[in-house]
Amino acid sequence: MEPVTEAQYRAFLASRAGDALGAGFLQCPSWARVKEQWRPLLFGWGPNPAAGLLHGVALALLRQFPGTRKYFAYLPEGPVVDWAAPDVDAWLDPLLDHLRAAGAFAVRIGPSPAHRRWTAQTLKVRTGPGAHLTDILDCAVDPLGTVVAERLRARGWHRCGDPARGAKGGPGAAAVAGGDGDAQPRYVFQLPLAGRTSDELWSGLNQEWRRNIRRAQKSGVEVVVGSAAELPEFYRLLCLTERRDGFRLGRSLDYYERQYAALNAEEPGRMRLYLARHAGEVLAAHTMVTVGRRVWYQTGASADHRRDVRPSNALQWRMILDAHALGADVYDMRGVPATLDPADRPFGLMRWKLGTGGEVVETLGEWERPLPGTTNHALYRAFQAYLARR
Repeated sequence: MEPVTEAQYRAFLASRAGDALGAGFLQCPSWARVKEQWRPLLFGWGPNPAAGLLHGVALALLRQFPGTRKYFAYLPEGPVVDWAAPDVDAWLDPLLDHLRAAGAFAVRIGPSPAHRRWTAQTLKVRTGPGAHLTDILDCAVDPLGTVVAERLRARGWHRCGDPARGAKGGPGAAAVAGGDGDAQPRYVFQLPLAGRTSDELWSGLNQEWRRNIRRAQKSGVEVVVGSAAELPEFYRLLCLTERRDGFRLGRSLDYYERQYAALNAEEPGRMRLYLARHAGEVLAAHTMVTVGRRVWYQTGASADHRRDVRPSNALQWRMILDAHALGADVYDMRGVPATLDPADRPFGLMRWKLGTGGEVVETLGEWERPLPGTTNHALYRAFQAYLARR
């Protein structure tokens, strides 16, 4: 395992071997330019990393612990490796050695295998007062995810948010949107696209979704792909959405402009901004990110008025069709809450996504551990306490 250049890293992700690993956009080199306050490191391992002969790669982001020269290392939804390979230590141990040499006192990773899956049909009939995803045993359990979890625990890793670790869930817990102590959503909603026609995707939508899309079309809602020039309008709508729906992402317009520029500089069209217009006014705007055969609906925003013309349904249907046309295997709608109680306000997001006919996927979540050494363990405990107070 050795440090690699951006060119070598990108070439691997674009190769057949790299594409098969299904890297997420948070492991692309461009993401390091989005996260300005983090120091990026690019690693690769394989027969000859210096020559670009790689089996896996990793983007590690280092955040300095105030008042020290030590860092917390974070690999969002990474590293990009074959998690089914039998010898985990062959790449995991060198990774930790490199990070320790770079000054890291603790590491957080996001393994890619799934843990459990629930179909939309299963969940629709199991909603009710007090209902929760983890109560629904009628699900598909991924055997690889189970094995990976066991391997990590045996090597001293802790799943963020596990009860044994306390309610705070470790570094980053205060900023978590999806709960369970993870910085990235543990529960995501995915719509399978591979092997399906557009007619099959349409028939997979529930009646409400099909009705709302037709209503948008009859009302004259126009869906277009925007540009960086429309990002201020997207951000204005996002601020309205946050106030209306009672959440706060805490990101600035500059953050989205930087993200749009960085991702599209790496590959044109990697990040798209979709706009839904009605009578010349933008009523909704959503962002979409593409890496290989994976597509994500990242962030959505909409106006407080004219919601009756259903601009968000029209946007999503266009984005699903575009993802399908790009040859994507899956359309990932990102995070959903774990609640299945209609009385809980967050359930509205779950209900909306269930209407597409996809499935809820529980990822393995994020895992972390301090690196060996008394000082590193002490810093890790102090870092947890520091973030818990923020």
